[in-house]
Amino acid sequence: MGSGNPLAAFPALAAGLENVEEELRASVITNDTFLTEVASHLILAGGKRVRPGFTLAASVTAATSDTPVTAEAVMGGVACELVHIGSLYHDDVMDEAETRRAADSVNHRWGNLRAILAGDFLLARASEIAASLGTEVAGLLANTIARLCEGQVRELQDAYDIGRTEADYLLSIEGKTASLLATSCRVGGIVADLPRPLIDTLTKFGHSYGMAFQVVDDILDVTATDEELGKPSGNDLVEGIYTLPVLRALHSDLGGDLAPLLGDVLSSGQRDRAREVVRASSGPAEALAVAERYTDEALRSLEPLRDTLAHTALRAASEHLIERVGAVTR
Repeated sequence: MGSGNPLAAFPALAAGLENVEEELRASVITNDTFLTEVASHLILAGGKRVRPGFTLAASVTAATSDTPVTAEAVMGGVACELVHIGSLYHDDVMDEAETRRAADSVNHRWGNLRAILAGDFLLARASEIAASLGTEVAGLLANTIARLCEGQVRELQDAYDIGRTEADYLLSIEGKTASLLATSCRVGGIVADLPRPLIDTLTKFGHSYGMAFQVVDDILDVTATDEELGKPSGNDLVEGIYTLPVLRALHSDLGGDLAPLLGDVLSSGQRDRAREVVRASSGPAEALAVAERYTDEALRSLEPLRDTLAHTALRAASEHLIERVGAVTR
């Protein structure tokens, strides 16, 4: 089971996450042992399993006690996690990353071509599982994969642009991160056959949480260590991806020190200097305030679910998110 997932504190969800882990591993077994090895690489490296956790929690929204999750909810969670992992394979190729989750990235170990094909394989498996859960889930996941691509393309178009606007940034993370977290919640509601207003409530929560999640991730990229992240820190700066803490830093009193460092490929020394300036600026604190607003929005959306297991579990996940960045930035 993925470590660091606050949903694992709830027995039924913990058991469901164990089932997700088993099904994830089973879903990528093929007759080709090499493809199985490559496709399994990041699954075996672990992860928090936030997305399947949300699918499971959403599926038990109607329950007030620790009700066991269904097989359909488990497989819905597996489909969402396979989309996430497949996107990581592709992201690491674009970023030329060497590590992921404290292990070799797939592209670093086996090359870009194999990483791309394995990522495609994971997306295909996700689509196959989604189809087994019904046409609505299949269509929803297909649309989400398209939105992930749109968000990533928007980000690439803005690379090395110190004039990138905050609105452009928010549109990008809405596609590349928030859309899949919203879908993870929605899939849980659909497979549980919940009333449509409840499904929409869960979807809204997932979207707001997803926005906060990515802002927090971007803060950590400029404030945390390689060990804390499980991958190289400051990589967004190297790739010319100027995230919210950087954009806020550019508009702070230290913007004049930061701007000359950006706009082109950075050496490791320039990256370290840029991170120092961002950390010394008001950028991370201002970005954290934005993440907190999205988290508050997510929590408000849960009010109709009060006194349910889903409310308790998803609230715990939201509070954990802000605690995570606070532990690094304090």
